[in-house]
Amino acid sequence: TSSTASPLPQPPTSPKSSSTLRPTLPTLPSSNSPSTTSASTPPPAAISCSHKHRLHLRVRGGGHDYEGLSYVASRPFFILDLINLSSVKVDVAARTAWIQAGATIGELYYQIGTQTTTLAFPAGVCPTVGVGGHFSGGGYGLSLRKFGLAADHIVDAHLVDVKGKVHNRASMGEDLFWAIRGGGGNTFGVVTAWKVNLLPVPENVTVFTVTKTIQQNATGIINRWQQVADRFPDDLFIRVILDRTETTTNSTATGRASFNSLYLGQAQSLLPLLQRDFPELGVEREDLIELTWIRSILYFAGYPTDSPLEVLRSRVPLTRKRNFKAKSDYVTEPMSERALEGIWRRILRPDIEDPELIFSPYGGRMSEIPESSIPFPHRAGTRYKIQHLVYWEREGREATDRHVDWIRELYGYLAPHVSKNPRLAYVNYRDLDVGSNNGAGFTSNEEARVWGVKYFKGNYERLVRVKTAVDPRNFFRNEQSVPPLTAWK
Repeated sequence: TSSTASPLPQPPTSPKSSSTLRPTLPTLPSSNSPSTTSASTPPPAAISCSHKHRLHLRVRGGGHDYEGLSYVASRPFFILDLINLSSVKVDVAARTAWIQAGATIGELYYQIGTQTTTLAFPAGVCPTVGVGGHFSGGGYGLSLRKFGLAADHIVDAHLVDVKGKVHNRASMGEDLFWAIRGGGGNTFGVVTAWKVNLLPVPENVTVFTVTKTIQQNATGIINRWQQVADRFPDDLFIRVILDRTETTTNSTATGRASFNSLYLGQAQSLLPLLQRDFPELGVEREDLIELTWIRSILYFAGYPTDSPLEVLRSRVPLTRKRNFKAKSDYVTEPMSERALEGIWRRILRPDIEDPELIFSPYGGRMSEIPESSIPFPHRAGTRYKIQHLVYWEREGREATDRHVDWIRELYGYLAPHVSKNPRLAYVNYRDLDVGSNNGAGFTSNEEARVWGVKYFKGNYERLVRVKTAVDPRNFFRNEQSVPPLTAWK
């Protein structure tokens, strides 16, 4: 077993630690460079002007869109950059916060953590992610088994519609308010602020990271994890990160599984739980680290846990940007050990620079919330989610093709072992391989249905109806936005 306050092994520019990553979508020709606006031009004015002059608009918050759709397009456009709309106002007594859409998750965490030790919010682990896109797609975090998603706790919002009019929840209506909490960004309007409920947490929580190599029976332990991870008490979250490392004996590559955990309680209650329900992992008391909730945020973000909380406010990535491609899956039945061995073979390919898979368990509160509560539908019946990732430093078409082909082949290999009809995906792990419309011109509802049901299942039809009502000419659009019923140019 292993224990450290400098947390899990991870690629240094994973989505957890980088403000933006290079997408695989081709960048604009230099003659089509975008114009940019920000808080100096209020969003209602910017939207009204863009709509009046039929200018293509992209909205950028934190810049973390996996395919770069907040800053890349196939035709001239301008960016409504929300970076200066970054205020966060926490009301500890009311257990609420108002968060402007250009703020980062880290800024939200900082404001909570400097005002209270017993309230939290169930958003993601990467501090530089903007709340606008994160909330718009649902917002996954490590306390989802206890609390659900970030979007499950949004209680109000300010939204600018296609005409430049500002709405709150009451004036926008419940259908539109439903759609913006998980239906994807840059589709129904521009949300400029969100109101959320904060949630109670203990004074101290417990974290750990225990790593196992293939030689230490990583495959068998992952197999056992599949049986129990979604059935643990909902205070306990243990994800598995699969990558590779060098063996200590002869410096050859081997597969590594990092079991990375947040427990909303004390070590003295966690240890007997693990010894009873997951003894195969071999967790010992010295592996368990108790700290405040806000310090656990530092741990999972990759910072030393004694770092000043101000680091959470930084928009600067921990390390340089790299080339990157990701995909997602949902698993309803455990994979066989043979299937897991096939994953290891692909991870150990020597010509692939930095592969990684993340298995994140569901269950708990996620199984209790109805699929139609918000547009995000992945609830009961999901054992865990897979995020497929690959990073590479080498520039050039050959390196890009090799790494993108690798992740596509891995995705194909996993098809028999994941959800089917449709094969589901998470909209915030955007992947244009699952389907794309023409974000710059005509938009077909039938084309959009191909990926729409993968992201939203049965909620897709309601999203289309909302879109048709609030933006019938499809002003707010990108390559994977929900279109109205009628196609417009």
